[in-house]
Amino acid sequence: MKRIAKKLFVAMALILAFSSFPLKDVQAQCAMCSLTAESSVKNGNTQGEKLNKGILVLLSAPYLAVGLVGFMWYKKYRKKQDSQDSESVF
Repeated sequence: MKRIAKKLFVAMALILAFSSFPLKDVQAQCAMCSLTAESSVKNGNTQGEKLNKGILVLLSAPYLAVGLVGFMWYKKYRKKQDSQDSESVF
């Protein structure tokens, strides 16, 4: 059982790591924000790029929250398993 939990933890860590660093440029905008950002970039402003980065930062918060809850659950589950294993030995 510890093996499965360890593999699950490693898989979650890899997913978090790969989702944190996109391999190509990502545009995370709704249609209205996209049009506004495109028109501002054409006029020489860099607000569109900052808007994209801000949206991606806000998007990372739910993933971090889920990861934190998963990590806390894993630690609690592991403590429970360790206490059961130690009781069965004696």
